[in-house]
Amino acid sequence: MLIDLKLDGKTIIVVGGGSEGYRKTQNFVDSGAKIWVISKAFSSGIQKLHEAKKVALLKTEIQDAKAFVDSLNPKPDMLLAVTNDPKLNLELVKAAKSTGCMVYSVDNPALSDFILPAVARVGEVKIAVSTSGKSPVMARLLRQRIEKMITPEDLLEIQLQAHVRGILKERVSDPKVRTKMLYEILNNDNIKQVLREGKLCEAQEIAMKILQKKGDLTS
Repeated sequence: MLIDLKLDGKTIIVVGGGSEGYRKTQNFVDSGAKIWVISKAFSSGIQKLHEAKKVALLKTEIQDAKAFVDSLNPKPDMLLAVTNDPKLNLELVKAAKSTGCMVYSVDNPALSDFILPAVARVGEVKIAVSTSGKSPVMARLLRQRIEKMITPEDLLEIQLQAHVRGILKERVSDPKVRTKMLYEILNNDNIKQVLREGKLCEAQEIAMKILQKKGDLTS
């Protein structure tokens, strides 16, 4: 089961500043959460996230996992242990679990409260690919294939649908009628053609004419 958590205003601790820490952190940078990455060294990717003000950094070496977790204030809502030390990861997730926060261990899915899928991101599109932890390599490969399938036309169609949907929600009370009109616009050949040409405004004009012609909009 894949769930997109609402993390706005939450605190996420990522322990591990290497390449794996960077990949895992990317899952959360646009979530609205406050993210701390803690490590004795940071990869260039983590550094760039910090420079872009997407994460905060704490440079330290953790000697005692329980003491470290107990010292955190405020207590995190989520802790990710992504170091290259399996023993430290284990101690971190056990200590964090005892405080009631959600945990993720890069090398111990059985102790983790969730699995981080490979996420394909193209524009505003996010598609999660999970192998239930069985093959992260295949998850990444499938993600890359999916990213190549999404076209600029698809991204413009999303913007068009959002625009039309907002208007319909204001002026058409019946959700079945709204859905029918959205599908009609989605399948309209003229709209498809102008979107292939990158003409979003022209597509919006055609869509509005379709709605007005069918009487679904009064003004």
